[in-house]
Amino acid sequence: MKTFSGFVVNDIDQTFQTEVADTTIDVLSAGDVTIQVAYSSVNYKDSLAAKQNGGVIRHYPMIPGIDLSGTVLTTTDARFKEGQEVLVTGYGLGVTHTGGFAQIARVPADWVVPLPTGLSLKEAMIFGTAGFTAALSVQALENHGLSQNKEATILVSGATGGVGSLSIAMLKQLGYKNIIALSRKKEAEASLKNIGASQVLLVEDFLPEKIKPLSKQTIDFVIDTVGGDITAALLAQLRYGGSIAICGNAASITLNTTVLPFILRGINLLGIDSVNVPMEPRTAIWQRLATDLNVSQHELTQEITLEQLPNTLEQLQKGTHIGRTIIKMN
Repeated sequence: MKTFSGFVVNDIDQTFQTEVADTTIDVLSAGDVTIQVAYSSVNYKDSLAAKQNGGVIRHYPMIPGIDLSGTVLTTTDARFKEGQEVLVTGYGLGVTHTGGFAQIARVPADWVVPLPTGLSLKEAMIFGTAGFTAALSVQALENHGLSQNKEATILVSGATGGVGSLSIAMLKQLGYKNIIALSRKKEAEASLKNIGASQVLLVEDFLPEKIKPLSKQTIDFVIDTVGGDITAALLAQLRYGGSIAICGNAASITLNTTVLPFILRGINLLGIDSVNVPMEPRTAIWQRLATDLNVSQHELTQEITLEQLPNTLEQLQKGTHIGRTIIKMN
């Protein structure tokens, strides 16, 4: 049986292992569509999947990778044909179902999105789950008043991450002028301004010693990728009628706040899920990523090989990773 390379994580007798190894198609989870993977991308969730007790993978062995793009090799579903370019993000990919960190993937047909016209397989993975989440967040804010105010003050937390940096670039492309990047990385200030931030604010200067239920109203809209105390501080600073799209928990899953910003200032807390979005709105977002939200010429992007993946995962786990990293499969 023909072998191909994959990044495999395993937990044998409480000994956690990760390795790039030869594997075979019978190792892959069941599915209607087999794909020759061209590119995958590396997300924070993938770094948790490659970490013991990361809380993402529960059944081993597993091939992580929550994103992939490639070409259909075989299909039993009439919606697709051999040679067709496609992408897959979310659902159980790389979590409960073998994922994109391998040269071959096999997935349910209901998860597969035809590659939109205007996007290459590489560009699709420059976006991946991070870009998809950023686009969902931007659209949610647009639906709550952002599109009516190009002068709005918009803060993006976790600004050097994949979701954060792509959100900034998308907002800039849409013509928004007052974009605040919130980051812990002072060394990234120039890069964040190059992709569209009008101001860079360091977390150490932003977080007060004590977070009040209500603070001075300074921000109209927020895309928050981190959670925890930062979210609580942001809620207290939203202007009347403002909205925060929350899409991540890199700092914490807890949220200590009060009802006061909601009942005295009428603010909106918008939850963003990128995993189980139904296919119709999913394809609509990918169409936007191929058109008005296409910022695939993203400055903070690097390309690696599968063999270089462990180093990138380590950077994500340590919090030193910046921007987007995509994997080119040979």
